[in-house]
Amino acid sequence: MTTTTTTTTRADRAVGAVLGSAAGDALGAPYEFGPPGQFGERGEEMLGGGGWDPGEATDDTQMAVLVGESLLEHGGLELPDIFGRFQQWAAGRPKDIGLQTEDVLTNGEPWDRAAALHFRINARAAGNGSLMRAATSAVYFAGAGREGTMDAARRIAALTHGDRAAWEGTAVLHELVRVALDGADPLAALPATLDAVHPRHRERYAVVLDPAWHPDLATEFNGAVWPCLGSAVWALRTTSGFAEAVRAAVDLGGDTDTVAAVTGALAGARYGEQAIPDHWTKPLHVPLPGFGTRVLHADTLRTLARRLASEADA
Repeated sequence: MTTTTTTTTRADRAVGAVLGSAAGDALGAPYEFGPPGQFGERGEEMLGGGGWDPGEATDDTQMAVLVGESLLEHGGLELPDIFGRFQQWAAGRPKDIGLQTEDVLTNGEPWDRAAALHFRINARAAGNGSLMRAATSAVYFAGAGREGTMDAARRIAALTHGDRAAWEGTAVLHELVRVALDGADPLAALPATLDAVHPRHRERYAVVLDPAWHPDLATEFNGAVWPCLGSAVWALRTTSGFAEAVRAAVDLGGDTDTVAAVTGALAGARYGEQAIPDHWTKPLHVPLPGFGTRVLHADTLRTLARRLASEADA
């Protein structure tokens, strides 16, 4: 397995995590809900389709941007502000928004009750919607250590997901990104990371993060948090570069944009910005419904990532 090179700086890896997640999101978007192998058969990259323009990022990256910008503007975690930004975005009628996330953001309940109410009524809230948007917060809280970054991940996840399973998966991703940003191997950090997972959820994550696990063994659709995270780790483990990992994630089919976004965050944090193909970043763009005509491009995402990383190192 290829490891992070010594010439890759922490700043390079931070940009890799944010830009890599967005690129994976846009690469996978046209293949969402398609069958396994469709991406490999077609071999079309950043050409659009399925309602998405070439290089257009989805709700995954849009929400990640909103989280990152809130963290920077407030100098830390201001949960009501993040929730308010999410609500403004949802009111802007984005092309795609998860059913659970939409209900939480539009049910009229305050920020600290909306997700819990949804979970109490529906008894299901373990989707990957909090995992998909975690690249920016993972970079920002990387300087807080294992406990600090995992705690922040749980709190942000809980804004839209009342099931602790979603909190724990997002916390694991935060920690793996933190390790990779430090230049270490996130796969080697899995045992220690699992030890920090809530005891009631540890066993289930241990299964999907085990080296013997394959996405074909998933017992749920990869729109659920467990197989989504497990698939991203599998893609990182079984490949030797950024593009190869993200392509493998998309070729799994199903919730391709989110699995690829999570894989892109991990692989980008490991291999750095320079490993992301130019023909993926050139057309990349992130509209922000609800925020006027704002559209972020790759350079804007690079700047955002560097600012987040600078705050993490402060």
